Amino acid sequence: MTSRIFRILFCPTLWICCLWGVIFPPCAFTQGEYSIAELQFLSGAWEMSVPERGLTITEHWMQPLGGAMIGMGRTVVGDQMKSWESLRIIQRETGIEYIAKPSEKSEETTFKLTKLTKTEAVFENPDHDFPQRIIYRLIDENSLTARIEGTRDGQTRGMDIPMKRSTEPNAK
Repeated sequence: MTSRIFRILFCPTLWICCLWGVIFPPCAFTQGEYSIAELQFLSGAWEMSVPERGLTITEHWMQPLGGAMIGMGRTVVGDQMKSWESLRIIQRETGIEYIAKPSEKSEETTFKLTKLTKTEAVFENPDHDFPQRIIYRLIDENSLTARIEGTRDGQTRGMDIPMKRSTEPNAK
């Protein structure tokens, strides 16, 4: 009996496993600090309108459900749709991803969530041509700014898109 206890207490494999679990807990390998439910502030219909330029940018986001948010956006100038975008935010074991498929691109681009507060979400992809960063900031319950930024042609660039919440059930 004593030799059995001795073997258990001094088993190198047992101690290595215990030490490994302390140094590298399972949560260290995932981005479990963020939940897609915290992106609820993006839900709804958002619009930026610049009548003097005939410009309307709209973005719609479904509420987080099933580990995902589905979104879409479009840009209209005058009476012509100039571009559209299919959007998804997905909760994965490795973290939250923002996936965009603009109308002028044949492939999707994925951005990783790198920062999340109650009023701000930052998604990044340093390998993308432009933008490398997409930022959403909730100003108040009816105002949201979307910002794209990064480097293009060796210069740092950015564009803010200030939007208002649309209260129409069938928003533009």
